[in-house]
Amino acid sequence: MTVSIVMLLASIGVLSLFCQWLAWRLRVPAILLLLGGGIAAGPLLGFLNPGALFGDLLFPLISLAVAVILFEGSLTLRFQEIKGHGKMVRNLIPVGSVVTLAVGTLAARWTLDISWEIALLFGAISTVTGPTVVAPLLRSVKPAAKLANILRWEGIIIDPVGALLAVLVFEGIISWGQGNVFGHSLYTFGKTIFIGVALGAAAGWLNGIALRKHLLPQYLHNAGTLTFMLGVYAVSNELAHESGLLTVTVMGIWMANMKQVPIQPILEFKESLSVLLISALFIILAARVEFEAIGALGWGLVAVLAALIFIARPASVFLSAIGTTLNWREKLFLSWVAPRGIVAAAVSAVFAFQLQEQGFTSAELLVPLVFMVIIATVTLQSLTARPVARLLGVAEPADFGFLILGANQVSREIGRALKKLEVPITLCDTNWENVRLARMDNLHVYFGNPVSEHAKTHLDLTGIGNLLVISPYKQLNSLATYHFLDHFGNGSVYSLSEGDQDQKARHQTAEKIQQTRGLFGNISYARLASMVSKGYTVKSTQLTDSFKLSDFRQQYDNQALMLFYLDPRSRIYAVTTATTAKPEKGWVVVSLVPPQPPRDPREKEKKDQTGRSNALPG
Repeated sequence: MTVSIVMLLASIGVLSLFCQWLAWRLRVPAILLLLGGGIAAGPLLGFLNPGALFGDLLFPLISLAVAVILFEGSLTLRFQEIKGHGKMVRNLIPVGSVVTLAVGTLAARWTLDISWEIALLFGAISTVTGPTVVAPLLRSVKPAAKLANILRWEGIIIDPVGALLAVLVFEGIISWGQGNVFGHSLYTFGKTIFIGVALGAAAGWLNGIALRKHLLPQYLHNAGTLTFMLGVYAVSNELAHESGLLTVTVMGIWMANMKQVPIQPILEFKESLSVLLISALFIILAARVEFEAIGALGWGLVAVLAALIFIARPASVFLSAIGTTLNWREKLFLSWVAPRGIVAAAVSAVFAFQLQEQGFTSAELLVPLVFMVIIATVTLQSLTARPVARLLGVAEPADFGFLILGANQVSREIGRALKKLEVPITLCDTNWENVRLARMDNLHVYFGNPVSEHAKTHLDLTGIGNLLVISPYKQLNSLATYHFLDHFGNGSVYSLSEGDQDQKARHQTAEKIQQTRGLFGNISYARLASMVSKGYTVKSTQLTDSFKLSDFRQQYDNQALMLFYLDPRSRIYAVTTATTAKPEKGWVVVSLVPPQPPRDPREKEKKDQTGRSNALPG
């Protein structure tokens, strides 16, 4: 049966969406299911043939998609973040890249029938891990906070850096392949690098100035930046063959490090676009993989995988850890976790096609080799990282911390109290003033939407397993509740009452959200904010034999609002309408108390006794 082109194009979208959804449900990296879906639709079932479907447009379209992906990744590379995440992260970027490049190149050259040029390019591509594969793995493994931060920031930073390294190696191979004389080859390579860096920096500066001075209306910021970037990419390729990827990478890095350039909305737009492009791109690329090409790799593939996993990564980690405080258990865990990601697969397909056109016959092995490295590392490490973390004793304890939606005054009061009790907390808000004030209180805070694509890689949830919805943003509250009910599970998401609106049928929310209501009793955000504005403060009080919960309530004339109970085992309970815990000796009560000075209930008892004695007839 002949399938129409429209049906095939729609099938790619539907299949990619299904793979993304299934990955979300199973909490595994989406790249694994996208590759599997593409292989099933292509070589297994023969339903999708990208070459026949797109014809001569296939690789121009793939090149443009890769340009968007690299640009979006480079927009996240801020130099100050490299400086701000410890010596280990700073070392892993250069040291890990060089070691992986060397080991990957030698292993591929000595064990496979490929040229030095293709081996060198494979070594460069294999340096890239990426947040799209590291972040889901960390959420399931939950290592100690220090290790999670190292892996997370390594993935974020190495994504554009590794891509830039791969592009530079590719440009060098192309330049040398086009010139018969060493001098001419050096000139071609230099020209490519110069145009890529100069044009990319100029384009980044111009686009940044246009955004900073609002030379474009707000609604054209995203579309204008995307269009301008693609135009620069095309012009760069015309000026110097295949220099466009380097140009857009430099352009993104330049914009990311300019001051007062509003790139956050652009990042959110590019992230959504990248999800669509990446999903479709992987289906298409995987559909082109041929089992004969994988079989042609033979046992050399196993040798390359062993070299990357057991030689390159441990050597990178142990060399980078010199002078740090990491112990041998932590080093071993970091040595085991390095799944390859999206950038590796995307650039390998484009580079392989270009090199085949240049006459590099062994370039046809590059794509199956990179794809098998991705599949092997993601599968193996997703299945074994959690047991390895437990075996080495570097797994995070139970997630008892709280993500607080809202960084308003109420949330900051609660955050300060929980921090003093050493409970992990992270506040998140889309209001910059609230975020600024939270940072001044030295609270860990995330600026942005907690359910965005950006939050998937940048919102650190290490040690956090609960959500407190304490914000006036009703629409965002509902979105966050749905999102984190799936992420944390039922019984770990708490939200405030909506006040009178709960009684009106037209305003009632879905039953799933209503089940999370009742945080701090039947109280609304407006009531909480009013109490704080009147001088109520959050206080922690430890109960003893002589000072019970009833004494505490009497001390504040029953005006104190119970927020949390902390038992002697450091287990914390958010107080809700369904709370059954009964605090006793040794427990800590966290409450919102009125501003008047507390009085000792025992004094009242003495006064009562004195009054009774004075009243006796004498």
